[in-house]
Amino acid sequence: MKIPFVDLKAQYLSIKEDIDAAIQNVLDETAFIGGEIVKNFEKEFAEVYGAQNCISVANGTDALYISMKMLGIGPGDEVITTAHSWISTSETIIQTGATPVFVDIEEDYFTIDPKEIEKKISAKTKAIIPVHIYGQMCDMPRIMEIAEENGLYVIEDCAQAHFSEINSIRAGLHGTTGTFSFYPGKNLGAYGDAGAILTNDHDLAIKLKMYANHGALVKHQHEIDGINSRLDTLQAAILRVKLKHILKWTEKRQEKAALYNELLTNAAVTIPKVRSNSRHSYHLYVIRSEQRDQLRTYLKDHGIPTVLHYPRILPLLKPYEHLGYSAEDFPVAYRYQQEICSIPIFPELTMEQAQYIAETINDFE
Repeated sequence: MKIPFVDLKAQYLSIKEDIDAAIQNVLDETAFIGGEIVKNFEKEFAEVYGAQNCISVANGTDALYISMKMLGIGPGDEVITTAHSWISTSETIIQTGATPVFVDIEEDYFTIDPKEIEKKISAKTKAIIPVHIYGQMCDMPRIMEIAEENGLYVIEDCAQAHFSEINSIRAGLHGTTGTFSFYPGKNLGAYGDAGAILTNDHDLAIKLKMYANHGALVKHQHEIDGINSRLDTLQAAILRVKLKHILKWTEKRQEKAALYNELLTNAAVTIPKVRSNSRHSYHLYVIRSEQRDQLRTYLKDHGIPTVLHYPRILPLLKPYEHLGYSAEDFPVAYRYQQEICSIPIFPELTMEQAQYIAETINDFE
């Protein structure tokens, strides 16, 4: 059996008629930037998600940068974030002129460790960026307590956690802002780059929208210097179609994860734990093994692809060498980068395929 890591073609075919009609409508209207389709997506995403404001932007990286910029984060400031994430989380801190302060992750959940956050707070600290990695929620109740005790902003990186929850509150609705990527492979994915910011702060929402649109809410009426970070109409149209299916797709991911959890019994493999009182959206299903490289080769030989998310922790990447971190500063994240391995999980993955993957892993010696 040969299995794809993700099957976007299968997803497209399942909603082909609606997707094709949405794309054709954009072509017929020749409204490629802005307009009612974009406004309707913002309204519908906010309503489905339970947020008061949605500001669409060009991508998830911009969502992080714009959030920080409009919160006044800049040179001389520090922003605490996780050592284990994609580089967008940290590079946007650098882009504002601020300094990223990396901390280790929790052993059970891959997410930023609140105890380590507390150790790194200084007079320069302005914000915390918790990353809900792989679809697992961070310990947001504790992180929000820390932020409130120290007067810090919280910018939630929800690029991998659409509709994840903790204590029945969704990712992105705890902090000052929640930032989202709709990159094609995400749980809610466009057919190109796309992103959004959610916030319940109306005044901040206006500033975010203005900054993303050349500093203007109305064309030619520029209030501030801004940037060009707009969601194009074609992507908004596609996302509107997919939004109708996202909750069902999330349930299907959770069903496949539950099957993995039940079937995977190989003692050489550690399956992901789920934080209590939370709902994991399983953007990725990440296992660990001290024999990771041998396991990947074995799975490849049996038609099962794997991916490393992520092969090197952020603070040890070349752009951050000047910060002087070492592997000893992040014992959990550093060890896990040598053990982690993502196996296929997507809504269209069949139960038979998931069973084959689990059985093959169980046979690994």
